[in-house]
Amino acid sequence: MKLRVPKGACDTHMHFYDEAVPAAPGTFLPGTFTVEDYRALQQRLGIERVIVVQPNAYADDNTVTLNAIRALGKGAKGVAVVKPDVSEKDLERLTKAGICAVRIMTPHGGMLGFDVMDAVMARVHPFGWHANIQLDGRDLPKYEAQIKRLPGKFVIDHTGKFLEPVAADHAAFKCLLRLVDTGRCWVKLSAPYETSKTGAPKYEDVGRLAKALVKHAPSRMLWASNWPHPSARKPAPPTDEDLLDLLADWAPDAKVQQQILADNPTELYGF
Repeated sequence: MKLRVPKGACDTHMHFYDEAVPAAPGTFLPGTFTVEDYRALQQRLGIERVIVVQPNAYADDNTVTLNAIRALGKGAKGVAVVKPDVSEKDLERLTKAGICAVRIMTPHGGMLGFDVMDAVMARVHPFGWHANIQLDGRDLPKYEAQIKRLPGKFVIDHTGKFLEPVAADHAAFKCLLRLVDTGRCWVKLSAPYETSKTGAPKYEDVGRLAKALVKHAPSRMLWASNWPHPSARKPAPPTDEDLLDLLADWAPDAKVQQQILADNPTELYGF
């Protein structure tokens, strides 16, 4: 690995799966991926902290996610899925268990979309949660005003997840930069393999956008593994070391790498 990982580094987006827990109808369960498996990855990469994100497979049953956070201990927090009618008692329980955000996801089987985002955020914001949003980045202009109205902080997944990577002067990418300019928006530089048309090892088309984001607002960028790469298991998942090393290309300055890997997630997630 080329990159020197700083102390306190955080993986801000990954998932756990357990085949013993039935998946929600119509969703995808890629296999069983355990806390032990992930701990081995943390050791290999030198990552101390992690944000466990509720996978689509379990809809709003956050059990697998919560069990993993508990097993991982104080270096772990999470992003949950809850419905607008969730009880105060459940929100208190989830917050105490380390949940700090709610997952809003429009593509491939996400349970909460923009139609319920305002109602859900009204419930969870008083508990200190933020919105963690995944969409096709090309739709950002359509939702810009609604996203800007969100109370508090929000995060955009996977370098904006432009399902057809765009140029850095594209209207939808400019929209992402405007959201970052609110000072309340963070972007996860992650999962380039999900959208890239140029492909491994460099994912140049997504890389151009990542570099532009890093240049624009290094203090608002995060890094994530997206382990266990549920959409890219076959023929073989990408190598985690290679994905982390992309950051050396996107953010060559060691001080900026320190911001992205450690300082920014410490600020956002309150470690």
